[in-house]
Amino acid sequence: MRNFGGARPDRSTAFRAEDGSAVSSHFFGQSSFAGVTNVAERSVVKVSETAPLDILGPLGCGVLTGAGAVLNALKPKPGSSFVLFGTGAAGLSGLLAAVAAGATTVIAVDIVDNRLEFAKSVGATHAINSRNDDPVARIKEITGGGADYAVDATGNKVVFRQMIDSMGLLGHAAIVGLAKPGTESPVDIGSSMLTGASVTFVLEGDAVPQVLVPQLIALYEAGRFPFDKLIKHYDFEDINQAFKDSESGVTLKPVVTF
Repeated sequence: MRNFGGARPDRSTAFRAEDGSAVSSHFFGQSSFAGVTNVAERSVVKVSETAPLDILGPLGCGVLTGAGAVLNALKPKPGSSFVLFGTGAAGLSGLLAAVAAGATTVIAVDIVDNRLEFAKSVGATHAINSRNDDPVARIKEITGGGADYAVDATGNKVVFRQMIDSMGLLGHAAIVGLAKPGTESPVDIGSSMLTGASVTFVLEGDAVPQVLVPQLIALYEAGRFPFDKLIKHYDFEDINQAFKDSESGVTLKPVVTF
């Protein structure tokens, strides 16, 4: 509730519109589009003097979520296989992290061809359009039996089932896509039990931002985590266009520049 509620625990908000109505804020405890705001000290992350400030905004949410799920929860071993379901900003951040961690078979699954091509440009070794191919069968074919690690960044119950069914022996899957409360996804318990696989539900990358954000910046500066490729900058006057482009999928991760 503190992360997603859009208000303080007492339901008050830090901002109000010109007519006095409350404006949703405090996303993950600190967000706003104000030029100046007060935040709790624990929400502040200290970064190096060389950190590129104009691209760091996405590290506070989507990038941290995807990369943290991989680096903190899954912890893929070098030479392992990794599958990403859903090539949005959070998902692709997880893919970048898997590549940085040393996964060598990296599979992206989506229904949008240009997103899949982009995924290949940032490290995916294989791409599957699940509208055209059975993703479970293709993943098992590519990996020789099933994936070592996987992330579902969609929150779609059908995709969640596909992820579970594509896991290999002792595999580890994580879901970071937020589904509507009450969403149910049937799983073949009998077959899944035989794999010994694990499933972890990950919120905000299971991360301590003060630890993970500097680590991601260091990986970026070393050329191993090119998350800037997910970003498109917009002037503040174009903020509404940024929202539209984000919603339509034209832009993976818009950054508004004040």
